[in-house]
Amino acid sequence: MEQLDISPKTARLLISCPDKPGIVAGVSQFLFQSGANILDASQHSTDPAEGLFFMRMELEIQEQPGFQQAFQERVATPLQMEWQFSYSHHRKRMAILVSAYDHCMLDLLWRWRSGELQVDIPLVISNHNSLENDCKQLGIPFYYLPVTAATKEEQEAAIVQLLREHQVDFMVLARYMQILSPQFVSLYPHRIINIHHSFLPAFAGARPYQHAYNRGVKLIGATAHYVTDELDEGPIIEQDVARVTHKHAVADLVMLGRDIERHVLTRAVKAHIDDRVMVIGNKTIVF
Repeated sequence: MEQLDISPKTARLLISCPDKPGIVAGVSQFLFQSGANILDASQHSTDPAEGLFFMRMELEIQEQPGFQQAFQERVATPLQMEWQFSYSHHRKRMAILVSAYDHCMLDLLWRWRSGELQVDIPLVISNHNSLENDCKQLGIPFYYLPVTAATKEEQEAAIVQLLREHQVDFMVLARYMQILSPQFVSLYPHRIINIHHSFLPAFAGARPYQHAYNRGVKLIGATAHYVTDELDEGPIIEQDVARVTHKHAVADLVMLGRDIERHVLTRAVKAHIDDRVMVIGNKTIVF
């Protein structure tokens, strides 16, 4: 007979529900009765008009059969909760989609190799073949899937097949310069992270640095967000900016912006890996 591993594990619990008295007490009491030790807890209540409560907990708990079913019946259902529970040692599997720009992809791969990103990267998919050697040097399978307007449906079907074969949990668009179809996006709600080279909602779409230069902005930035059907309109996870002046040419904005893009995307990916992002409508709460 296979023995159950009873050594303590670190787990994460995310909950959202209508705000009312007794939520924290109810959750904490259940966890205490289940032998869990709360290592960290963060919570947030929205304004009274929305009336929602959000909480993230890190726990030390033994794996035990029936835990999640009991939580659903005794806590989640009475409090009308939506919730997510996961063990930290179960590493997420992240696919990277990229076109020809390499800075975001290489930054993610370097941080993965150094252990900063606690995630598995089973594959990289690109509509260009120029970055294949960079991936092969790190032992990461690289799939070249070119696309045209006529082959877009076929190419996306091939991507989906690869993601399923490699059991991918979420994907990162590391400057993947293609607009994903609504059908594709619907398969991975809040599981596609994009980096946009602008401080959204300003300058959505193509050529944002050129538009920023034409407008004479004094700040440029980058935005990491979840992908939705609306171009560059998904829930924002992370943003950052840098000051610029009239002395900066478009090339200067691009150079400064790429550095911001790398850092913003890394922070967003890390927040997703660590289960620190909760989506409410078209906004996020990032613990």
